[in-house]
Amino acid sequence: MLRLLKFILLLIIVIGASVGATMWFTSRDSTPGVLAAAQTASQAPQAPPMVPAPIFAELDPFTVTLYGETRNRILYTAITLRMGDEASRKQITDYMPEVRDRILKVLSAQQLPLIQTPEGRQALTDNLKATLARPFTAQLPGPQVADVLFTAFVVQ
Repeated sequence: MLRLLKFILLLIIVIGASVGATMWFTSRDSTPGVLAAAQTASQAPQAPPMVPAPIFAELDPFTVTLYGETRNRILYTAITLRMGDEASRKQITDYMPEVRDRILKVLSAQQLPLIQTPEGRQALTDNLKATLARPFTAQLPGPQVADVLFTAFVVQ
């Protein structure tokens, strides 16, 4: 009987050691897999941030007479405005007669030699942005004009 009891006790110790070793090896092997999966997930390429679509307000072309010392010239230009938000685009559309008036006043005040240079056109762009950013009424803020784009620019 004592012999049987020793055998059962030895069998329980061997089974316990076997189960313990199996658990230790499986937990040790799965840890790098879990860490590797976590590292792979953190190194996975992130989706680029969502960029809002640009908001443009296209204006009808302008034709302006530029007065020179020797002779007069004609400036034909088409302008597209890049707006900061949809409310600004709507405001530009709603106040289109005043927008066109402001642009015509700025264009007709230009000097021919100046607007034929890249620096002169950049100065014209800055002047138009500042002119259009002014409020149309005292109750509303001015529109957010991000850029003035010349889609046609011809001097004859």
